Amino acid sequence: MRSEPLTSKHRQAEIYRMVMPGHICPYGLKSLDLLKRNGFSVRDHHLTSKAETEAFKAEHGVKTTPQTFIDGKRIGGHDDLVEFLGGTTATKDTVTYQPVIALFGMAALMALAVGWIAEGRIVPVPAIERFISTAMCLLALQKLKDVEGFSTMFLNYDLLAQRWVPYAYIYAYAEALAGLLMLAGIMMWLSIPLALFIGTIGAVSVFKAVYIDKRELKCACVGGDSNVPLGFVSLTENLMMIAMAVWMLSKTGMAMP
Repeated sequence: MRSEPLTSKHRQAEIYRMVMPGHICPYGLKSLDLLKRNGFSVRDHHLTSKAETEAFKAEHGVKTTPQTFIDGKRIGGHDDLVEFLGGTTATKDTVTYQPVIALFGMAALMALAVGWIAEGRIVPVPAIERFISTAMCLLALQKLKDVEGFSTMFLNYDLLAQRWVPYAYIYAYAEALAGLLMLAGIMMWLSIPLALFIGTIGAVSVFKAVYIDKRELKCACVGGDSNVPLGFVSLTENLMMIAMAVWMLSKTGMAMP
């Protein structure tokens, strides 16, 4: 396989990909698009049947399609092409903060959108309140998609769940309930102690696992299938809940006669 950098002479490419009545290979489409966006003149060969595909793989000694050829030499599959063109590929085991960045970014935008509808302008304090409560709801949603998977990861570090396993299943529902009630601004007598309780236990658990025990674990904050490293992200999630609970408590206290 070639690994030298792309130069201006590499302008001709051929790709062999599956294009069948009931299936079009998505990685074939990605590879074709990648080649075109990088300025190649592409000869696009369709493998239109399983027999044709198997014959192609046997002829070239490969296990998968699509396969890309540049200047008559085989580059390989989609990941090989990405690397040849100077990009990087991620595997299912790659550690990433992308899910968290996307979630918090969407929570912030949703909070601003709701504020615009409610007040007709952006008011900082309500916007922050809505951001935190919306983020709590979205984080809970990620966990609720696969409660079993979340509970398995959660048991690796949560102190209360390790002593009482059902808490690992309850946590996501508790976070969702606290977030929804705070977003609606109702039943503060329930949402405040709930957020304060799960947030405090969570913060202590993460701090102990990461900063005292120095363990390298995956964070269950965005669900059981994530590769987000346990650390400041999960700690931030719990500290946000604590801060929101304390803030709401102070507002409730100030509003009391």
